[in-house]
Amino acid sequence: MKSDRLLSILLLLQTRGLVPATELAERLEVSVRTIYRDIEALSASGVPVYAERGRRGGIALLPGFRTDVTGLTADEARALFVLAAQGTHAALGLDVALGSALRKVMAALPAPHRPAAELTSRRILVDPVRWMSGPQPVVDVAELHDAVFADRRLRMSYRHSGTQTPRTYIVDPYGLVVKAGVWYLVADRDGVPRLFRADRVQWAARTGDPVARRPGVELTDLWDALRKQVEERPGGVRLRVRVHRSRLDLFVRLHAGALTGEPWPEEQGERASAEGQGDWVRAELAVDSVEWARSLLSFGPNLEVLSPPEARTVLARHAKAVVALYGEPGAEDG
Repeated sequence: MKSDRLLSILLLLQTRGLVPATELAERLEVSVRTIYRDIEALSASGVPVYAERGRRGGIALLPGFRTDVTGLTADEARALFVLAAQGTHAALGLDVALGSALRKVMAALPAPHRPAAELTSRRILVDPVRWMSGPQPVVDVAELHDAVFADRRLRMSYRHSGTQTPRTYIVDPYGLVVKAGVWYLVADRDGVPRLFRADRVQWAARTGDPVARRPGVELTDLWDALRKQVEERPGGVRLRVRVHRSRLDLFVRLHAGALTGEPWPEEQGERASAEGQGDWVRAELAVDSVEWARSLLSFGPNLEVLSPPEARTVLARHAKAVVALYGEPGAEDG
């Protein structure tokens, strides 16, 4: 609606200052001509808005003009109170600021919207931590946060997964991302985008050098590319397995990222014996190596690796080691 668009323009100008008409048109998904017509409408209604021409021009409000109109609808007000877990804000030192901001927003809301917003904060809770993930380590991202916003290069000591000795890097940070309760630093190292887990950073310190980000590259672009690298990493080994239906949901939940497709029912004749075939399904996993198969031992007799033979050998070796560890003395001789 035009009234919503006019209010959006007003709030954008109030927040950003001078904004090119092309940017306003792109953000509001209208033509530049429509933006200029909207500016005329705002001016006619008494809003002191003007346009500056030229390469560095744009549209702006006269200095000092402010409006206390929030423009929030009932749904927008409720959305503000559906917030992430407190740990996210605590890691940035923003818990106190968040509480203060919400109180100010509540006070600024139109009276009819306040009960719904307050009820939402009491009825909706967002917990980003996965089930049975264990206690999350306390991560201090203050120095990373400061480097990101100060636009300075960062020197840090970082321990890679599977190693004990940290390495020192100088990186160009783009920003911080929190995913499922885990903080990541997205940064260029030697001009190549990298992902660093914040809980593996031993220490970090800003340097005096300005950050060297690649022109036109934004945090969201890098995160999308890095996330796809992790999620779509090609598996060099294909494991064919059969899973008991009683454990199928758990199997899919734990290994969805490695599945090459949907599990399928086991057909009559795929096994030497047809006994209990209706209780089993088959699936294929793409993994890095046959050694990965040992993670499937936790399913016990409810999962069988069918191929390749090397994966079955890995499972047999580890199963034998477990029996040797927990078996009664002399059990193997019997």
